[in-house]
Amino acid sequence: MCVIWGIPYLLIRVAVRDLDPALLVFLRTTIAAAVLLPIAIARKELRPVLARWRPLVVFAAIEIAIPWLLLGSAERRLSSSFSGLMIAVVPLVGALIARERLGGWSVAGLVLGFGGVVALVGLDLSGTSALGLIEISGVILGYALGPIVLSRHLRDMPAMGVIAASLVVTMVVYAPVAAFDIPSKMPPAKVILSVITLALVCTALAFIVFFALIAEVGPVRATVITYVNPAVAAALGVGLLNEKFTAGMGIGFAMILGGSVLAARRPLERVDVASAGQRGLGAEA
Repeated sequence: MCVIWGIPYLLIRVAVRDLDPALLVFLRTTIAAAVLLPIAIARKELRPVLARWRPLVVFAAIEIAIPWLLLGSAERRLSSSFSGLMIAVVPLVGALIARERLGGWSVAGLVLGFGGVVALVGLDLSGTSALGLIEISGVILGYALGPIVLSRHLRDMPAMGVIAASLVVTMVVYAPVAAFDIPSKMPPAKVILSVITLALVCTALAFIVFFALIAEVGPVRATVITYVNPAVAAALGVGLLNEKFTAGMGIGFAMILGGSVLAARRPLERVDVASAGQRGLGAEA
């Protein structure tokens, strides 16, 4: 799962060189929905979710539709490795939003983590796009809010049904945009392969495997992948796309990682297992 949800940043970076981000979102959700929707229907997990359509639409918007568009647009301006490392801020933002009262360790984690953001961005201003940073910030906010909506309003709903329905909602929304954004010529093979991999591996297969992971090790331990995905994204970007890895990226990621662990730190006996599982479900949708 660390690899599966660490490679989308590389694939998105490759795809948006030739495809509009909106078209990429449409293709990714359409292909993934074609795989997951029949599974959800066969398990009879779709109908209960449709009865809760209002929070479902909100979840689809802030976890998939908007963040995926912003991420694709941002990666036209930022490297995939930088984008992946910035997404490591999600647990910090989630901890800040979800908790009404913060303990000492949480406050220390937030300070350390956001200090890491300053290091990540501030030590390499020459290669940073202001608009790209704003777009990545929108992605981070969406990824942080999505699991909260999920745990508060959809936690008792079948997970496969929620994901399949969310993909279909996003597909329908982007269909009119995609219809007027079809490329005049066939994209390169690497772009087509990136789109297919994003849809089949990083979306459809990812959720199937993640559900199996939760069943095997539990929802709390399964969320550990959140801390490793950005490192995988950075390694792939540097290794395969020859992106530059700066001192700021190394220092910033270490601080963000440490801050995330501290900010989310709490005694295991107080963990709401169902809620934790739902948070993990939405962490990298």
